[in-house]
Amino acid sequence: MSDFDAIDSLLASVGPEAALVPPEERLRLREAARLSKAQVARALGVSPSTVTGWETGRDPSGEVRTRYAYLLEGLRERLEEYGREQSETEAEAEAVPTGEGGGGDASGGLGGAEGSGGMEGAEVADAAEDVEDIEDVEQLVVPEPCVLCGRPARQRVAGFAQHLDPGECGEVATGGAEGVAAPDAQAPVAPGEGTGAAPGMQAPVAPDARAAGALGAGAAAAPGVRAPVAEAVPAGPAAVATQPAPSRTRTPARKENGSAASTPPTAPRTNRHPDASASSERPEPPQPPKSPKPPTRRAFQAARPEPSDLVVQAVRAALAEHRGDVDAATAALVKRAIPDAMRLLDETRKGARYDIIAHPWIPDVLRKQTAKGADQIWEARPKWTRHALPPGEHEVTALDINGAYLSALKTHLPLGQLEHSTGFAHDRRRAGVHLITPPVWEHEDVLPNPIGNRDEPGPLWVTEPTLRLLQRLSGPRYGLCDPPEIHESFTSGATENLLEKFRIALKDARDEALADGDEVTLEYVKAMYSKFVSTMGESNYNRELYRPDWMHIIRSQAFANLWMKAYKAHDEGLTVVRAMGTDELHVIGDWRAVFAEGRGVTEVKVKDTYTAGDPAEQGEPAEQGEEG
Repeated sequence: MSDFDAIDSLLASVGPEAALVPPEERLRLREAARLSKAQVARALGVSPSTVTGWETGRDPSGEVRTRYAYLLEGLRERLEEYGREQSETEAEAEAVPTGEGGGGDASGGLGGAEGSGGMEGAEVADAAEDVEDIEDVEQLVVPEPCVLCGRPARQRVAGFAQHLDPGECGEVATGGAEGVAAPDAQAPVAPGEGTGAAPGMQAPVAPDARAAGALGAGAAAAPGVRAPVAEAVPAGPAAVATQPAPSRTRTPARKENGSAASTPPTAPRTNRHPDASASSERPEPPQPPKSPKPPTRRAFQAARPEPSDLVVQAVRAALAEHRGDVDAATAALVKRAIPDAMRLLDETRKGARYDIIAHPWIPDVLRKQTAKGADQIWEARPKWTRHALPPGEHEVTALDINGAYLSALKTHLPLGQLEHSTGFAHDRRRAGVHLITPPVWEHEDVLPNPIGNRDEPGPLWVTEPTLRLLQRLSGPRYGLCDPPEIHESFTSGATENLLEKFRIALKDARDEALADGDEVTLEYVKAMYSKFVSTMGESNYNRELYRPDWMHIIRSQAFANLWMKAYKAHDEGLTVVRAMGTDELHVIGDWRAVFAEGRGVTEVKVKDTYTAGDPAEQGEPAEQGEEG
């Protein structure tokens, strides 16, 4: 009955796919909604490069296709609704008569065409083009305080909320309400009394040069607009916001010379000039509460702790808890290695460009066939011993490759949900698992097969490192085999540096422990990265991360790294005797001329030495000729 249930489930999944608009319409809808590729990718659980492919002709499939179609339809409806609202607003604006010279003219506000301190039409267009060029611009539904002026902003750039229109920050920073004097801020002054003001305007009250400059030249003489009242300009970030902003918005992290706090403070100024007439000595209306100032980037602050400091702190706490008992502290640290590794991962991912998708949809080839069985992925684990040694007796050295899984964390990992594809083409910007027919290997007598020891011929599912190794060996530099044949793949946009900060933090802690002779930290770090790799698949010990594809890829990368070390030994004249697992390599010859000896990640250490071969063959001519 279970077989029929599986068939029924398969039949239930078959149905018409969601309809998609043409690729050019997908691009138009996203750009019209001012959404970046990164935003769309995060919402759908894919990579930005995948969105690019959809907008240039490639179609998604499966569940992600349904969600993408839903997004496009929603964008189309929202844009049509917005267009109708805009049309109604413009029709109402045309129906309202406009007066001349009055302060209520719409052109006299901040959005006026001239003299309002805003931008001209050409400048607005240029700013809009600049905004479209920024990939990381996000439209905020709920405004957040601008990092430059503190007032609400509806855009976030590279993680920082800020105004994309430089004029908005400049106007707010002057301290006036919306950059224009309040209606009751000053008493009326007779027009033309030495002020040069046009009829129907109020004369400025002792405009301060810096306050006027913040709004732009000519703002005090704009028709239909009141001149700004001299306001106190606070020092710090708000003061910097009053300076003319560049045409392209820059995030605080990209500012030069530190921070806005480097601006020298100015003496406080009163809201009224001492020469103001008595007729204007009336109480100021209560000012609305100002938004809190954004935090500044202060100088000479204590450096933020490095992620590797978490390892040091955990070791110190464990030793203190167990009163210096090394064995008890080590056992406690190893026991909590998995949650500590996840905490370290979270710390190293702060501010990263890509988000980790911890529980994506996984294809059936990556699922266990039975409760205690395995999935369909072949990791190409080496288990090879040379068939015959050269004549004579030889001293064999068993080398141990340090930190094999730690080094393997630097590999191409898929970011989002795996997508199915067929064909022989391989996109090196993507990574995942592939169904291939491996090439014939004709060098079994001197080098292990890069596909590992496999008894059954035919196609098999391999990971990204194995496929790339086979393609590399089939290239003109090596020429050791034919290219593999790719039949189908499950891949996603990928990056080689997803776990790089995590790897470096563990490597730094390991190097420091080696220098100090700290065996407790060494065992703790080893447990962290080894258990992190082994439990990120279907494991009850780590529920925070479910990425069996990453687990297979990292393991395969360790096996590929071992194979490349075996090839390096062979290429340098050593005799490769055995390659096993992730870190065991047996060679004959002067291996110290090829590999650096030590306990570092880039070094090897001796695990064992032994003698192999037949000493009776020492004097045979064949042996002398081969050695010579």
